[in-house]
Parts: sequence; C-alpha cells; structure tokens
Amino acid sequence: MHPYRIMLADDHIMLRSGIRKIIEDFKDMEVVGEVGDGLELLNMLKKVLTDMIILDISMPNLRGIEATREIKNTHPEIKILILSMHKSKEYLYQAISAGAEGYLLKDDSDKELFTAINTIRNNNIYLSPNLSRDLTHDFIETCRGGNKPSDDPLTAREKQVLKLIAEGNTCKNISNLLYISIRTAQHHRASILKKLNIKKMPELVKYAISKGYITSSE
Repeated sequence: MHPYRIMLADDHIMLRSGIRKIIEDFKDMEVVGEVGDGLELLNMLKKVLTDMIILDISMPNLRGIEATREIKNTHPEIKILILSMHKSKEYLYQAISAGAEGYLLKDDSDKELFTAINTIRNNNIYLSPNLSRDLTHDFIETCRGGNKPSDDPLTAREKQVLKLIAEGNTCKNISNLLYISIRTAQHHRASILKKLNIKKMPELVKYAISKGYITSSE
C-alpha cells in the first residue's frame, strides 16, 4: 500500500518546510509536491497523484477558497485541509462550503497537524480546537450545505480575475495566467466593475481586501 500522498500549497517556504518535517516523521505519509500559489497548484495536480492538499487560505494568483472549489470540481476525491491565520467564522464558512474537509489555524499547526490529517483521512471534518469549541453541529451542516446567502455577486471566474487585478496584474498578465484571451480578461474586468458599481482602482482594491481576496499587507 502506498504512503498517504500530501501536496503542500503555501507561498511561505519556511512554513512549507516546517510542515514537511512533521509529515516526514510518519512512515505512512509522504509529501509529493510543493507549490507557492493557487494556479501553480491546479497545474501540479494534473501531473502528480495526490490524496490530500494542505492549502493556505491566502496565496498569490488564486486564493485557497477558489482553489478548493476548482479542485473539488475536477478532483472530488482529494481531501483538502485549509491552513489559515484567520479565526473569523466567515473564513471558516467559506472554506467548508467550498468543499474543504478541515480548517487548521496556523497557531495550532505544530501540535495539531497530525490529528488534523488523520481526522480527515477517516472521512471526518476537522476544525482547530480554538474554533470548534465555539461552533455547533448545525453551523457545520449549514456550511456543508451551502445554505448561507451570499452578498457577493461575482462568479467564480470573476473572483479569480478580481484577485489578480487587485494584486496589480494587467489584463495581458491575467490572460496569460488564466489561459484566456486578453479580450475575455477585459470583459471580466468590465463585468466586475459594473456588478460592484466601482469605478476607481483604489475602491476595487479596498473591496478585495474587505472580502479576503487579498490582505492589506500583500
């Protein structure tokens, strides 16, 4: 029987290195790849067989939430453990409703990583202890059912484009990153501005920060 194959997706090399060292202590697990952004992750999954992804919620080009949604559409069998510094229930809701099987706070990762992996391997939902004690079973069921109404009018593709625009990418760059035409990228940009009723770039960046697509420190 092959070891449990884990992919690491985080733009912080030191954090990936620390997680890799923890995983390598267990003979029935192996790290099969490391990537630094969401789009790179999607490309890597086309080449490498993977059982689980440990995925940072905040990454360049494609954040963890959108990456999770894409992966679950194309590789529903792959388990996903979201790694996050955010303790907000809103981020947790987004992660679980996107299809993630676990939500691990970075503050808990040293002592909880093995428990998180094994919980998910056994087909259960894992939440960091600092979160789970404040949540009810009904809240998790609501997340999994996707019953919470959303005030975000953008499509999944528009959310990808929004993040890339807010990070300073031109339509040409976006077309290269997403393998779409420049005209299509321009169309998405226009649609985003219209739906959000935003006319100036600083306003768009502020919106992206407020929704967690980028952080103010990026």
